[in-house]
Amino acid sequence: MKVGITDVAALAGVSEATVSRVINRRQGVAKKTRDAVEQAMAELGYERQTQGQLVAVVTEFVSNPFFADVAERIESALAPHGLKTVLCPAFPGGVQERDFIATLVEKGIAAVVFLSASNTVDGADTGTYELLRQRRVPFVGINGEFADGVPTPVFSTDDALAAELAVDHLHRLGHRRIGMASGPAGNHPADRRVRGFLDAMARRGIEGAEDWVIRQSYTVEGGQAAVGPLLARGATAVVAASDYMALGAIRGIRRQGRSVPGDVSVVGYDGSAITEFVDPPLTTVRQPADRLALEVGRSVLALVANREVPTGELLFDPELVIRSSTGPAPGSGPAPGSGPAPGSGPAAGPAAAAERPAR
Repeated sequence: MKVGITDVAALAGVSEATVSRVINRRQGVAKKTRDAVEQAMAELGYERQTQGQLVAVVTEFVSNPFFADVAERIESALAPHGLKTVLCPAFPGGVQERDFIATLVEKGIAAVVFLSASNTVDGADTGTYELLRQRRVPFVGINGEFADGVPTPVFSTDDALAAELAVDHLHRLGHRRIGMASGPAGNHPADRRVRGFLDAMARRGIEGAEDWVIRQSYTVEGGQAAVGPLLARGATAVVAASDYMALGAIRGIRRQGRSVPGDVSVVGYDGSAITEFVDPPLTTVRQPADRLALEVGRSVLALVANREVPTGELLFDPELVIRSSTGPAPGSGPAPGSGPAPGSGPAAGPAAAAERPAR
């Protein structure tokens, strides 16, 4: 016969609630009591069950320090409540998102977090979401709303504000020939950053900014490839769509015999810890990984407990961290027709107040 927690509780002389706390490795159980429960489980041959305790974190960018940081913070938010995260690196050429989810659903899973996964891509396969809804498995997204208006919580960094912060910082330093190394078209965060970049440039009277946007992959190589055409057009500054792309841009700039920031300034995006230790330390727009993960954790816990949570997208403000990869524009004046020189017009609005020097 199958051994249950009632049998374990009876043998150990404790309540079923205490057995449950031991099984889920929760705090608040004395060592003597925990040892008694563990011994009873061993004597009865009780198999610790993990079904319904797993939360899948699906991401394509597992090698990116920012996404690894967010996944770790989600784990920290859920672990005290008996939930365990399993990281699912779904990327082209590997195990696909739907395969991961189908397997885990069969095993028994509490929830799924899509961390800049299919929820960020136009034309994503909605079959995965339908499978989860059929099995009544809740799911949330980070940095991108789901296709077809799937009604579920989404937690994102305000990409338009991120672009505004980067452009405002460079504009105040006298840059007018500002290029953007963006992610691929059809990627929601990349598309929103491009729109934010174009709007920020237009507000400063800089025309033709569309010609200064280069689409590439979110990699070091993508950043290096994107910076070539921008330098050929005379760019004195580059706004990159990720810290990795920014590092690639710096490499590409140096390989053309130019310096950062003496000849070209570079701004990254994400705010990975490594950006403080590269050469030069990278000015970047930092995503609030701690607040994103905390809210994701709260939402997952509520959904698992069958409590209602608000659907739709909740936006979090990013923060500009100024380091040594940005400096004054070379030369004595702005490009022809690029708008007023720095200091000759009104301040750039709320973006200026969001700047935070690196500590």
